[in-house]
Amino acid sequence: MNRSILFIGVILLFSSCGNSSWQKQAATSVTVEDSQAPAEAKFPFPEIPTMLTQPEERKAYLMAHYWDNFNFADTALVNNRNVSEQGAANYLAILADGTLSEAQVKGSLDGFCKGLEVQEHARKVFLQMMEDYLYNPNSPFHNEALYTLFLERMLKSEYVDEARKSSLKFSLDLISRNCPGKRATDFVYFLPDGSKRSLAQTRAKNNRLLLVFYDPECPSCHETMQEMVADGLLAEAVKAGKLTLLAVYTEGNQEVWKRTLSDLPQGWTVGSDHEMVKQGALYDLKAMPSLYLLDGSKKVLLKDAPYAKIREEIAAL
Repeated sequence: MNRSILFIGVILLFSSCGNSSWQKQAATSVTVEDSQAPAEAKFPFPEIPTMLTQPEERKAYLMAHYWDNFNFADTALVNNRNVSEQGAANYLAILADGTLSEAQVKGSLDGFCKGLEVQEHARKVFLQMMEDYLYNPNSPFHNEALYTLFLERMLKSEYVDEARKSSLKFSLDLISRNCPGKRATDFVYFLPDGSKRSLAQTRAKNNRLLLVFYDPECPSCHETMQEMVADGLLAEAVKAGKLTLLAVYTEGNQEVWKRTLSDLPQGWTVGSDHEMVKQGALYDLKAMPSLYLLDGSKKVLLKDAPYAKIREEIAAL
């Protein structure tokens, strides 16, 4: 089967797209099937009026009416990932491209939510989909600001039960904590010798502190931690006093923690919080390791950032 890949901007001109999965394809492209291939279900884009000729006008109309032709009551359509999920992927890519005003984004999300909230199955599917796309740090669409707007709108819905709202509210509260520009939440941790120290008391050399929440028994955590341990750039930065690295074990098995202490470089400050952070929901630990770059006053510079981004900052020190 022949296929051609087109940038998502084509949507604004032709209002058509094919199917693919966001796990397999970049957010900025869609797949268009060869004209000889059997017809498959496609996302029902709205028809943009011909009198709208300016790109910004066409985009504004598209986003205001994006979901108008999607039948949220059709469970088969909702379950068709090549339609619903690809449609959502394209939608989020445009919504987050930075060219729309906050009012346009909120208005578009309101239209989206009005469609999905009244149908129980669609509500369940799209609530999970938005969490997977916008809240999962491993998603190419990860966007906590956009997810916050979505959560705020769904918390106003009369169709969402109180148990689900409680869960959404918990996620919203977590997202609002330890954001860039805010002071990182203080907590107590214990050093291997049993002495106690707080984050606020921890000195940040060169006005920089890399805070790492980790679990040595987590496979993905282990991979990133090994990358950090083997990184000569990070090792040199710590040795030269360009930053302090504080690694905090957040789980409850002290035997595991003490047994794996030797796996970490001597230049790192390593402690255990005795599950204080997790039990108090002080930080959002949805994926491990969770990396925060702080300044000397413990103000957050980077929140839950991938190590590649952290490394860029270290290289610039």
